Amino acid sequence: MLGSESTKMTPRTDGFASILAIGKATPENIQEQSTYPDYFFRVTNSEHLIDLKKKFQRICDKSSIRKRHFVLNEELLTENPFLSKFMENSINARLEIHTKEIQKLAVEAATKAIEEWGQPKSCITHLIFSTLSDTSLPGGDYHLIQILGLNPNIEQTTTMLFRGPSEEHQEDLITQAIFADGASALIVGANPNETIGERASFVITSASQVILPNSSHAATGHFSEGGIKATIHKDIPNIISNNIGMYLEAAFTPLGISNWNSIFWVVHPGGLVILDQLEERLGLNPEKLTISRHVLAEYGNIMGVCVHFVLDDMRKRSIYEGKTTTGEGLEWGVLFGFGTGLTLETIILHSLIQLRVHAEQSSYRNRSGSLLLPSSLGFLVPQVEMSTVKNKDGVV
Repeated sequence: MLGSESTKMTPRTDGFASILAIGKATPENIQEQSTYPDYFFRVTNSEHLIDLKKKFQRICDKSSIRKRHFVLNEELLTENPFLSKFMENSINARLEIHTKEIQKLAVEAATKAIEEWGQPKSCITHLIFSTLSDTSLPGGDYHLIQILGLNPNIEQTTTMLFRGPSEEHQEDLITQAIFADGASALIVGANPNETIGERASFVITSASQVILPNSSHAATGHFSEGGIKATIHKDIPNIISNNIGMYLEAAFTPLGISNWNSIFWVVHPGGLVILDQLEERLGLNPEKLTISRHVLAEYGNIMGVCVHFVLDDMRKRSIYEGKTTTGEGLEWGVLFGFGTGLTLETIILHSLIQLRVHAEQSSYRNRSGSLLLPSSLGFLVPQVEMSTVKNKDGVV
């Protein structure tokens, strides 16, 4: 963080934070979920574990995931065979590989967001960099500033899961079956200047975070020489669905909203069971979680990045279908993110009237966050999540 001198020079505004652009990035290595068990047991030299492979196949088949993107490819696994062994000492190699890949994905996502925004990089006053995949110093935020050529006076706030199967630790099969890699970036600013081409997709009207009761056991992770070993408890869907109603009411009662089908939904697709139970408990129409299910199917669980992918697909789908607003034709919506703890992030979004057609308007046909406060001129908010580096908040 820079000193008070640079802070005094930063213009301030009282407007609401608005999402002005969204950029996404995924690794080139794509694995189809239907054949992933064959690939996984082959590259980890575990094909002799026939019963375990059958169990893993059942888990993958029930995940509702079609494909996932990974940083680790077969070439890297061949060069570093210890990455494929269960909890083998491999932390140095993991960090070296993923520190490099984090920069690539972050730069790609941020560049796309800046290009969509269409304004000079000098207007970006803050960089908020979020990842649990980078332990280097200086970190990913520093390298992003250098590579993108951002103002050096910008203010800053600042792959461990993959391993072979183990008959003694079969709970680890869940993490191997659903998590994947990806990155996203948002441009966030207040009072967009439409005379120079700025236009918001959504306005952030409120944000809150809470630790759900009796949930400390539900999603945990332990860092070791063999990467992070995550524990994903079967209680997670019940904990979330049993508690989410009260927080919805607290957020929307001031707006006079109690019909959950009258708002749009941007839900972190942590897993199929979570989405199913939310839909059932809240009485949601099936189409309300269609985009979250779509992102789960096309990308798997990419942790916190998921909600940005859902948000991006929602605005593009709304354009393609000719909806009057970026939020499926509706005025108000909610963004839910889930994290270890379990923590629940609730962000109330106000959609905007569609006045322009994005160049990528047809992208929804072809393929399937960070907490932001009111900004000065612009925030660049890249988030990079790698399943092969860590597990932040994905659940099943």
